[in-house]
Amino acid sequence: MTWPADDGSVFRELTVDLHAHLGVPALEPLIADAPGLARQRATEVTSLGPASAAYNRKHFGALAGPLTDLDLRLAAMDRAGVDVQAVSATPVSYAWAQAPLAERITAVSNEAVADHCALRPDRLVGIGTVALQHPELAVRQLRSAVTELGLRGVQISTAAAPGVELDNPRLADFWAAAEEAGAAVFIHPFGCTLGDRLNAYYMFNTVGNPVETALALTRIAFSGLLERHPHLRIWAAHGGGYLPSYLGRADHAWTVREDARTTVEPPSAQLSRVFVDSLVYTPYGLRHLVEALGPDQVTLGTDYPFDMGVEDPVERLLAAGLDAETVTAVRGGNALRLLGPLPRTTPTPTPTGGVS
Repeated sequence: MTWPADDGSVFRELTVDLHAHLGVPALEPLIADAPGLARQRATEVTSLGPASAAYNRKHFGALAGPLTDLDLRLAAMDRAGVDVQAVSATPVSYAWAQAPLAERITAVSNEAVADHCALRPDRLVGIGTVALQHPELAVRQLRSAVTELGLRGVQISTAAAPGVELDNPRLADFWAAAEEAGAAVFIHPFGCTLGDRLNAYYMFNTVGNPVETALALTRIAFSGLLERHPHLRIWAAHGGGYLPSYLGRADHAWTVREDARTTVEPPSAQLSRVFVDSLVYTPYGLRHLVEALGPDQVTLGTDYPFDMGVEDPVERLLAAGLDAETVTAVRGGNALRLLGPLPRTTPTPTPTGGVS
């Protein structure tokens, strides 16, 4: 199978990783003295618990190289059989930042992503960010990211700010602008808001992240956002969280309760237009994800370079026993539908043990 490239030529089937991150060290001096930063970090330590907080300090320190070094990134991509990678900044919450600082944080972050990807435009495409806690600013930042920096979309958290969910009317102009610009919107938790109930065993991440994503997608579905904006491109990290595994309950509520029948179509139909990544770890989980959302909505994702990610996305895809057409779609075809034309590059070999 062939796909169109930016220059109008075609390339053979590619493998595309849509979930990978970049560290932006230039942000540290910018926010070092901000009072909101100290409060944010104190909240995260309480939510993580002492053991996980200590572990993360050591682990994240070891990731400084992989998060910023181009050669390490490309080597990891080659080992994984990944041809093109969508790169977004490390998901950190700056929802506490007032507008002037938030504008600077976003500018520095987006420029860093664009500059990193420009080093290998045949292998990397950039995903920006916006200060969603300031909706009018976020609209300008989204347009700038796409039209001025050439980024393919933006990464947001599962809420705009405390008390401002993604279905809040204040964000209407942001969603409209994303649809108009053809910008993909990547929903990725910037931490967990469930507090100290998850302060042991790294439940902050293992339970918290999937819950955050399921909550965000549920609000999007029941709010009718996708009916109002049928061309909106949304994709979610970590397989969409817990929601794809229990869509039947949301559909049941939509069927039997008037307060939940807020849309023309049930939640499962709404979410059949949302993309998710394949980061569900097991062959069974991936088969179920494809069955729940459809083979056209699942993309590869590694969460590079974090320890909750995977280094062998192609092998895991092949192990799921999906039909050849679905494998082709998940491996790269769906990424093209989500992000648009991808760089022209020579596909890397399939990892040892896999089949092409």
